[in-house]
Amino acid sequence: MVPSGVRTGRWVAAARAAQRRPRVDSLGQPPSPESASTRAALYVHWPYCEKRCSYCNFNKYIPRGVEEGTVRNCLVTEARTLLRLSGVQRVESVFFGGGTPSLASPHTVAAVLEAVAQEVYLPADSEVTLEANPTSAPGPRLAAFGAAGVNRLSIGLQSLDDAELQLLGRTHSASDALRTLAEARLLFPGRVSVDLMLGLPAQKVEPWLQQLQKLLYHCDDHLSLYQLTLERGTSLFAQVQQGTLPAPDPDLAAEMYQEARTVLRDAGFRQYEVSNFARNGALSTHNWTYWQCGQYLGIGPGAHGRFVPQGTGGHTREARIQTLEPDNWMKEVTLFGHGTRKCVRLGKLELLEEVLAMGLRTDVGVTHQHWQQFEPQLTLWDVFGASKEVEELLAQGLLLLDYRGLRCSWEGLAVLDSLLLTLLPQLQEAWQHRPPSPVSGG
Repeated sequence: MVPSGVRTGRWVAAARAAQRRPRVDSLGQPPSPESASTRAALYVHWPYCEKRCSYCNFNKYIPRGVEEGTVRNCLVTEARTLLRLSGVQRVESVFFGGGTPSLASPHTVAAVLEAVAQEVYLPADSEVTLEANPTSAPGPRLAAFGAAGVNRLSIGLQSLDDAELQLLGRTHSASDALRTLAEARLLFPGRVSVDLMLGLPAQKVEPWLQQLQKLLYHCDDHLSLYQLTLERGTSLFAQVQQGTLPAPDPDLAAEMYQEARTVLRDAGFRQYEVSNFARNGALSTHNWTYWQCGQYLGIGPGAHGRFVPQGTGGHTREARIQTLEPDNWMKEVTLFGHGTRKCVRLGKLELLEEVLAMGLRTDVGVTHQHWQQFEPQLTLWDVFGASKEVEELLAQGLLLLDYRGLRCSWEGLAVLDSLLLTLLPQLQEAWQHRPPSPVSGG
């Protein structure tokens, strides 16, 4: 039965049928160079929230009234425009983020998905993720999103301690979170992710690990751990600066993270990325595109994208940022078909730095095959094989460089930022001293 208010189009109907089929984990193998240029992920930004959390500096707005029909039309228009501009033929995944996209209507989600499916090939079993907050996503509403084509949920749970939730400015309680999680698992079995934060002011290791153990009893097959970052301009930052809250202890946060990794590993979770853990093959297809430096299109206020504008004959990947403020973004979309405010062409070295830094966030790392798709001349052996600094990291057991490629060990993954301080300068030096490319006729 389709909940009232959701109009089922052709793609949505096919997607609902596909949801009943088991998922197959095919991640870890990069697509061929030909297909990589014609594929992309799609990120859709819903900028509105009920209130601003005390730690958040994302591009979000607390509206006095949203004309959702206008926002919907602009999202559809911008999706169509950027898909044509990119020349992409296939969208691998769609992620509705925010903001709080569970405040949008299921009809808006369905309209965007149908528009994408009309422009390009959107497989019926594509991963379609919706970020949801417990207080804006009761069971019937989650079911309506499922009927609209969503097949994966990411729940902003953040904590199972009511005092911590209040400190973070969240609108839900721990019991709200567990109730929403239970309802979500019934509707989307094996496809529900939860976020948990660590490193809060005055937070202690043992009580936090008890939260994690409790969450393991209730959670599904995907969990993301995020350390609190105090961002200038947020309420938490001001409270710490004024001394009304203690500054988070980075040593305690590091201990929480390391202990949590062990707990999750023992519970059967694979740490497939620095902050992300999955079991039973429930990895996020969409996020994997980011970490593999695949193309992605960002639509909506403030959304980011990275793609080659093949539709206009472009050959260089561009980093794009859409206009931040929703009203201005809608005016630009109405006038020009899209609201791209900033567009920067990425140089070859910049792209390789991203391939390295993003790929090493995963347990697969950067394979020789994957690297060659971006740089066919300068191999990973050429860049890192003769470096004494890298040799020391290999000897310490933090890195591995072998027939598979370059990757962090389990120990190295926890200190990736420090490893990049050695690896990125090594790449830059190797790039400066690379042999000249062969020139035809020369």
